[in-house]
Formats: sequence, C-alpha cells, structure tokens
Amino acid sequence: MSDLDPDSATQRHDNGAPVVSSRESGRIAFAAFVGTALEWYDYFLFGTAAALVFNRLYFTSLDALAATLAAFATFGVGFVARPVGAVIFGWAGDRIGRRPALLVTVVMIGVATGCVGLLPDYTSIGIAAPILLALLRLLQGVAVGGEWGGAVTLAVEHAPPEKRGRYAALPQIGSPVGTLLSSGAFSLVLTLPSAQFDAWGWRLPFLAAFPLLVVAVYIRRRVEESPIFTEMESQEDRAKVPAVDVFRQAWGRLGVAIASAFLGVGGFYMMTTFIISYGTDTVGVSRSLMVNATLVAAAAQICVIILVGRLGERLGPGRVTMWGGLVTALAAAPIFLLTETAHPALIVLAVTAGVGTLSIAYAVSGALLTELFPAHLRYSGVNLAYNIAGALSGFLPFVATAMLGSADGSWWAPAALLAVVAAITAAGGFYGERLRVTDQVVVR
Repeated sequence: MSDLDPDSATQRHDNGAPVVSSRESGRIAFAAFVGTALEWYDYFLFGTAAALVFNRLYFTSLDALAATLAAFATFGVGFVARPVGAVIFGWAGDRIGRRPALLVTVVMIGVATGCVGLLPDYTSIGIAAPILLALLRLLQGVAVGGEWGGAVTLAVEHAPPEKRGRYAALPQIGSPVGTLLSSGAFSLVLTLPSAQFDAWGWRLPFLAAFPLLVVAVYIRRRVEESPIFTEMESQEDRAKVPAVDVFRQAWGRLGVAIASAFLGVGGFYMMTTFIISYGTDTVGVSRSLMVNATLVAAAAQICVIILVGRLGERLGPGRVTMWGGLVTALAAAPIFLLTETAHPALIVLAVTAGVGTLSIAYAVSGALLTELFPAHLRYSGVNLAYNIAGALSGFLPFVATAMLGSADGSWWAPAALLAVVAAITAAGGFYGERLRVTDQVVVR
C-alpha cells in the first residue's frame, strides 16, 4: 500500500519506493518510443543524404572519392557535437527534469532538419553551402546528444526492475522505425527522374520534419516527470554539474558504458550509411536497391529488439551485449562477402543479417547503461556514454571509406573494422554485467 494520497502524482510504497500505475508506465514508454522515432527519422535522413546527395550537390568542386569523404566527414561532425549536447542536456535532465530537457531536444532537431531542406546548394551560394550544412549537422548532434539517454532514462525510471528490459527496448525500437521512415521517404523520392530528384525531390523528406515536429512536441508535452527524479529533487547534495561528477566518481563505469554502446551506434552506421555508399560506388548496384535493403533490415531489427529485450530480463543485459558483440564479429566477413556478389537477394540478406546481429547488443543497451549509473548521475552518465561512443564511431563511414580506398576496394577492410568494433562492445558487455546497480520503482 501507499503512504500518500492515491490521487497524488508521486506515491511511495511501504518500502519507500515510488509507485506508478502500470498504465502510466506503459504510456511513458510508448511516448518515449514515439518521440525517439521522430528524432531518429530527422537524424538518419542526413546519413542517407550524405551517401546519395551531399557529395554531388554540396562538394561539387572535389573529385568523386574526395566528395564522398567530405560528405561523410560532415555526417561525422554531428557525432562530435553529441557529447556537448550530452553535457548540456545531462545537466538539465539531472537538475531541472527529464521532461523539459526532452522537449527542448525535439524542437532543436526538428528545426535543424527542416532547415537542411531549405538550404541552397553549392552552385547557388558557393562555399557557404557546405559550411551551413555542417552547422545544421552540429545542431542536430547537440540535440540528439540529449535525446536518447533522456528517453531511456524516463522509460526505465517508470518501470519495475524485473521488467526494465522490455520498457528500455521500446525507445530502442525508435531507431529502426526512424530508419524505415527516413529510408522509405528517400525510396519514394528516388522514383523521381534524376534531374527532379537533385533539384527538389531530395528536400521533401527534410521538409517533412516541420509537421512531424508539431506531432513530437504534442507527445512530449503529455509525458509525466520521472517519479525517481521527483523523489530526488528534495535532496540537497545533488551534483551542481553532473557531467563533472560522472568523470570524477564513475569514470570506470563510463568507460564500460561507452564500450558496450559502441557497436549499437558505430556498427549501425556502417551497415546503413557506409553500406549504401559501398554497394553503390564499389559493388556497382543501384541506389534504390541499397536503400530498400536498409528498409528490410529495419523491419527485421524491430523483431530482434522486441525478442532480445525480453531475453535481457532473464540473462542480464550485459551478458546479452557480450554475446551480441561476439556474433557480430563472426558475421562481419560473410556480410561483406555476400554484398560483393552484387546479387540483389544476397545483398538484402547481408544488410539484414548485419543490422540484425548488431541489434542484439543494441536492444539491451538502454537497460544496461541506465543500470550502470546511480539516479542522480543517470541522465548525464547515459548521455555521455552513448554520445562519446557516437563521437568515436560517427566517423566510421569515413574511416571505412578511407580503408576501402587503401585496400583497392577489397571487402576485408570494412569487414575487419566492423569486427573490431563488435569485439570492443563484447568486452563492454562482459564487464558491464558485473557493475549493474538498480533502484526500485513499484508499478501497480
């Protein structure tokens, strides 16, 4: 039973734990999923456009390889900005509240993404075009730096410990749904004649960010504050700058969290952004085939996340992360060998297998990272870990492209890179399982 009035916003169980209704827990987790899906849609659009559009329209003064490298470098800039967003919104989330921080992030990324659709190309405004493109990508990165960690933190802090795997997996599903929306949007505009696609067609998915922003703000305004944060507000010894305390008090946990998140971020962009460029420019298949392969992979990823999220509740998210990393490392070579065949069905199989295997670790990443940090440092710790991993891995498409050039286009170079990333995450999962901490929420 509770020692507070049943109608109060935050109740406490006899053991002192916050009490929330099961209906409220599910609604918060669903809201976290919807908001995350819309934000990832905005963010992923840039990756697809970097592989298909930006190298030709914003870096036209460079040769083909240099233009692709420049486009991927601009893509990577957003990852460098993500730790900055993690610090800013980590402070806001741990000091002011999870909910207001998430409202600001969704507005920032929606506006930045919509403005990309309005940006003139190189032939119109010259060098200002790629500079402005990089600045908008920076804004995207800052916003996403505060998004994912806040969403999983809010979902997990409304969930009982024994069900955190499934609640934490819901925001993770936002990633493949965002991929489906962004890749699907590009698949539609790719049906236009090339001249129309280059002139205005590619802009339509970006401009769609404006109406989607209205939906996202409406959803985020209805999200209730975390009961654990509400309880924590009364504590006088809370960190003034939580990110600093993460490095002071939990640097070992931060390192483990970064390693465990590495594959879910870096491997994903290798199997979407890089693989599109690789299949189109090196293997010689059509752009639409590669984009459609990512669509099939995203649909499969949803199934993997749902199933593995439940599995993480039984085996522990660290163990699942470890096994997911090992499976992906072993699958890296077959994935790129299948892509080399240029056979459409085998390419779809390769991309789906690649995204599916790395999603084993990604599915439980939210549950593992939130349990690596105490509540008063959680928003900052989770955001820092995930986004430092993003900053380290955001340039992986660039590195993979450079390695591919050095290896004369041979498949083994990107395969080796993917295997190394997967091995790092396997080690992170191994140590992460031993460092988990939980706080209590009673759900009725």
